[in-house]
Amino acid sequence: MTATTLTGSLLVATPLLDEPPFRRSVILLLDHDDDGALGVVVNRAADLAVDRVLPDWSTSVNEPGVLFMGGPVGTDSALAVAEVIEAADPPGWRECFGRIGLIDLDVPPALLEGAIQRMRIFAGYAGWSSGQLEGEITEGAWYVVESEPDDVFSLHPDTLWRRVLRRQRDQMAYLATYPDDPTQN
Repeated sequence: MTATTLTGSLLVATPLLDEPPFRRSVILLLDHDDDGALGVVVNRAADLAVDRVLPDWSTSVNEPGVLFMGGPVGTDSALAVAEVIEAADPPGWRECFGRIGLIDLDVPPALLEGAIQRMRIFAGYAGWSSGQLEGEITEGAWYVVESEPDDVFSLHPDTLWRRVLRRQRDQMAYLATYPDDPTQN
C-alpha cells in the first residue's frame, strides 16, 4: 500500500452509515486508484452454499462454504478472492496486494490445485467512481484501517465489524461497543 492508494485497506462503516447494504459493513479494497475503487464486503455471509451455484469451486472455498454478499453492484456476477501460497503465480490469478488477489472463475479449478491457500466467493461488489470514495471518507462514512489476511477469511464474519474496531489503538476501539440500536441505550 502506498500513500496514493488504499488498496489492501479495510473500509469500516461508521455509525453514521446506518442504511443497508453498508450498515456495519467491513469492505476489503481490492483496487483503488485515480479512476475509482473496488472492494468486497467481507462480513456478509449469504445463506447459499457455493456448491449450489459454482459446484466446481466448492472444494476450493473456506468454511463456511457459502457465498458472501460482496456489495450492491453486479450481484448476478461472482468475484473470487484468494490467498495463494508463497511464490505461487497460478493461471487465472491477479494479484491485488501481497498474496491476496482475484481468481478467474472461468479457469478450471484443477489448474490452481495446490496454489490456493484460502478462497472466498462474493456475489457482487462495492464500487466507487473517481473521487467518490474519498468524498465519503471525508464526510465520515468510513474508517480506513489496515487489513489482516484473516479478515477476508474470518470464520466468524458476523462479528468482524466489532473485532476490527476493537483492535484499533485509538478512540475508534470504543466504537466496538456502539449499540445496535442507539435509541435503546
